Amino acid sequence: MPDDITIKNGFVYGGWREPRNLWRNLKTSIHDDSTAHKVGMRGGTIPGTIHLSLFPPVMLKVSGDKWFEKGSLSLYYTFATTDREKVRAVIAQPPEGVSDVQVEAKIEMPDGKIVAKGTVSVGEPKALSYLQSMDLKNSDPEELRILSDFKPGYEFKPRDLLITQEQVDKGLTAITDHLDYYKGKSPWGPGILSPTAMNRVMALGAELTATSTLNAVAFYGATEIQNVNGPVKVGVPYKVHGKLICVGASPKTEYFWYDSILEDKESGKQIAKMRHMNRFMKASSPLYQTN
Repeated sequence: MPDDITIKNGFVYGGWREPRNLWRNLKTSIHDDSTAHKVGMRGGTIPGTIHLSLFPPVMLKVSGDKWFEKGSLSLYYTFATTDREKVRAVIAQPPEGVSDVQVEAKIEMPDGKIVAKGTVSVGEPKALSYLQSMDLKNSDPEELRILSDFKPGYEFKPRDLLITQEQVDKGLTAITDHLDYYKGKSPWGPGILSPTAMNRVMALGAELTATSTLNAVAFYGATEIQNVNGPVKVGVPYKVHGKLICVGASPKTEYFWYDSILEDKESGKQIAKMRHMNRFMKASSPLYQTN
């Protein structure tokens, strides 16, 4: 576990990290400098989900292994970072002796800019998470152009998963905190998945949302990862399914939210859940171009 975690004035601070933009060669994506500049960004952006993995070392510090078994991380992304910009995880210090607790969580930059804000929890607190507490509202169909064919309630095709250690090892190149638990051996037996890897395996709808399909630049708006009966392990057969829960529009984007559930394939036991938001830039779509 990293030794640069500090506790001060009621907050727990992770160490500063400098994530790399490993996707900058994906032309027409928000991670490509040229494309990002065209839609008003400072440069090719790092996926918000990469920052999820800043939190496990902090949670190990304050709650031990329990977070991986029953815990959540719920974040709304507020500012996009670029290659090697410094970030760190911050959480409010949980009260001692409380087994079911939820506290404020955020990702910040050295200048105080907030990259993401939300909550982190351990156990089964009564309070709703940051994203679960949001009032999600669907837009009228006539307000949608990019996502005009997307309907709340749509169920994604279920898929089976068997995650290999090789896949996990490959994914570690993208994140900054490499816990030993991810590397082939953990208190639960095999290696387990980081929150970033959990997002990747529970992501749904890729076949519907590719830039080539929607002809619009996409980026992540929010992510909640919840370990229900975790952790998610290497070498265990799983099944993932989910559905769209909201389709809407803001002044600069169209977006949708979906929930996905990861189950043990053999027993049907729920292992993890995710709520995720994808945004699509209006400025990048021909459907919003004016002559």
